[in-house]
Amino acid sequence: SAGKGRPVAALILLWALSASLLSEADLSPAWSDSWPGKVADMVARPFRTGRQLLFDGYQRTFPRQPQSQPVTVVAIDEKSLATIGQWPWPRNRLAALLDAIGQAGPAVVGLDMFMPEADQTSPARVAANLPREQAALANALARLPSHETQLAAALRRTPSVLGAAGFDFPSHSTTSGLRVTPLAVHGDDPLPWLRNFPYVLASLPELQAAARGQALLTVSRLDGGVVRRVPLVLAVGQQPVSGLAMEMLRVASGSSAVEVEVGHYGIEAVRVAELRVPVQENGDIWLHFACSQTSAARYLSAADVLSGNFDPERLNGKLVLLGLTGSGLSDMRSTPLGELVPGVEIQAQLMESLFDGRFILRPWWLKWLETALLLVVGSVMIWAIPRTDGRVAAALQRTPRAASWWVIGLNVLIVSVGYLLFYTRGLMFDSASTFIGLSSVLGSLVSSALIEIDQQTRRIEADRQRLRENEARVAGELAAARRIQLGSLPDAEKLFAAEKRFSLAALLEPARDVGGDLYDFFMLDKRRLCFIIVDVSGKGVPAALFMAVTRTFLRTIWNVERDPAATLTRLNNELAHDNEP
Repeated sequence: SAGKGRPVAALILLWALSASLLSEADLSPAWSDSWPGKVADMVARPFRTGRQLLFDGYQRTFPRQPQSQPVTVVAIDEKSLATIGQWPWPRNRLAALLDAIGQAGPAVVGLDMFMPEADQTSPARVAANLPREQAALANALARLPSHETQLAAALRRTPSVLGAAGFDFPSHSTTSGLRVTPLAVHGDDPLPWLRNFPYVLASLPELQAAARGQALLTVSRLDGGVVRRVPLVLAVGQQPVSGLAMEMLRVASGSSAVEVEVGHYGIEAVRVAELRVPVQENGDIWLHFACSQTSAARYLSAADVLSGNFDPERLNGKLVLLGLTGSGLSDMRSTPLGELVPGVEIQAQLMESLFDGRFILRPWWLKWLETALLLVVGSVMIWAIPRTDGRVAAALQRTPRAASWWVIGLNVLIVSVGYLLFYTRGLMFDSASTFIGLSSVLGSLVSSALIEIDQQTRRIEADRQRLRENEARVAGELAAARRIQLGSLPDAEKLFAAEKRFSLAALLEPARDVGGDLYDFFMLDKRRLCFIIVDVSGKGVPAALFMAVTRTFLRTIWNVERDPAATLTRLNNELAHDNEP
């Protein structure tokens, strides 16, 4: 209750601002593993978790509605594995699949796979394992082209893009570079902003040279195992590299390069041909997912393509992805819609959303706008709510439960603004962090106000208790005074118990507990009775005291004077002598 709760509320607001900023900070792995980093992660976790749940809620409420179907996925699925055999297939079979796809006239074919090692089923390698008595067969096999050569020829005949994977550590199959079409950079150096991989797992150099392009398949860092963002550009060493989606669009459009716009606050956009995609400062894009039911029609079994049992129009002019979806082969990913999809589906949805022009974005300035909003609204609350002369305090005193309705109303308003911005502008407004921060501040202030109201109530009740005790004490004293006053008056039944000549009764009922009315009677002599009635001006204790003094004077003076006229005259003089007018 110190400072009407303002100091505590200010500390809570400071905590909310710091935790909200930390929750989106891109911290280095080394710092994250240290104890300060773990403490920072623990502080920021409620904000990070709340933001992820909110952003997923945006997508579940308003999933993307596909406007077109530019992508077809040729899937190495269960049917293909049952028909052709287990994966990996011989590369000549993969070459035949590429040729079958190429005959349908696709705009581009992207291979969501990489082949870093030689095919052990190539003729020369099979020949090397034959026994000596099969020398003639071995020589004949050795003269045949390798499966890599056949696949490279198919890659040249088809507008193709090979996939590769970025690695943070070396292995026996990784390299430190990748053969790619250089990106055209406009503005500052993009490398400080891009996610950088020192190593890459790519296909054999012969295959790299044959393809029209190469790109990284890596998705952004997973939050809780859910894919929410996909990079359009990354880096391998000191070399900017395009993601699979943008490289396929480059090859399909015949563009010379993917263009990157870099500003003062990071990557601003990635362009290819006439398509300009606004991105996050590190080159990522928030992927707006469509429900998996809407994407089932784009899948085509590789077995059907090899057998020719398909409609060529499903591939003609399409962005074709060749990927693995069979059990145990595909890299399954979770989406914000709560669905589990193959990794190739992520690339398909990305290209579909780019083709439809449906972008969702969280620009760098939005976080600072949210922080400023939290600071301003929180500060106003800290200043206004504790004021005892304000409407808030009056409402709390009248209806303490009103605070709960305020919290609910404020949160509903903030969350509604977030959903509205997502639906109308595609902006990922973090109303969850604002909700947590303002709710904490408001809860603190309301708690402090309720504590102060409780303390005031306790003080008022204590004052009332003291007043009741004083009133009881005064009432007891007045009751005692009443008993004394009435006890001082004569009792006719006792005083004239044996009297037969007359009967006398008297009753005094003061307007208050004690008063100034007076009666008295006594025998002047054996023949005469004196009966006196007096009404003292005023009420209460002063009048009662004046009455007692009058009665005492009267009896005393009578005993001296023994004359009614003289007694009253002297009594009047005595009472007037010391009585103020």
